This record gives sequence, C-alpha cells and structure tokens, in this order.
Amino acid sequence: MLAATDLPGKFMFPRRLVLTIAAALVAGGAAGALLVSGVQATGHLVSQKGRAFQPGSVAIQRGETVVIVNDDSDLLHHLYVESDTFSFDSGDQAPGSRTAVTFPQAGTFQVLCGIHPKMKLNVKVN
Repeated sequence: MLAATDLPGKFMFPRRLVLTIAAALVAGGAAGALLVSGVQATGHLVSQKGRAFQPGSVAIQRGETVVIVNDDSDLLHHLYVESDTFSFDSGDQAPGSRTAVTFPQAGTFQVLCGIHPKMKLNVKVN
C-alpha cells in the first residue's frame, strides 16, 4: 500500500502521485515558461470591473483574440459586437467567467455590454 501525503484541506494523495507531479513540474518548467511567454506576447486580456472595461481600448492584429474576464464579484455582463463585417454575442457572463473574442476582420470595433450600456471597449484591428 502507498503511503499518503497529508495536504492542507484534508486532501490525501498517494506519495508516489505527489512525487510524480513534482517531477513533471520541474521537467516541464522551461516548456511551461515558454508557453506562458508566448501567450503573454500575443494575448490581449481585458477586465470587466466596476461597470467598465480596463483597458478601454486595445490594438490587435487581424485574427488575434481578446480574452475578456468578468472581474466583478456580483455582476453579470453580456458582451456583444455588431458591425457590418463582424458580429459576436457572448450571452450572459457570470462573475469570474472568461470570454474569448477572435477578430477575423480589420477595422475598428466597439465591444459593448448588453446589461450596462455605458461600458465600451474599442478594438482596433490592423
């Protein structure tokens, strides 16, 4: 029988599993750092908090994705984009949720919240 390692929160994990995960993390650390660096270099993160987008505008390349996070602890949001060349509707976004919007066309787009009409995010797509 495997010995167990007791972790906070009363979770019990077999010692062999803990050691295997630790070894994988050490071995994959460099690869993980490269992956995170790549995402940060091309990813665009926007927060929804206090009935505002932060930042209020972003510039991206055609085909890139903007990830919008509902950072409000108690407010629903509802993203949408309507233009002649591109439209998007997220449906209701619960607190803590993330919504990815990929912009396939060049142009200037306004991302709005269907619940809070003063919320506006300008996205310039080159």
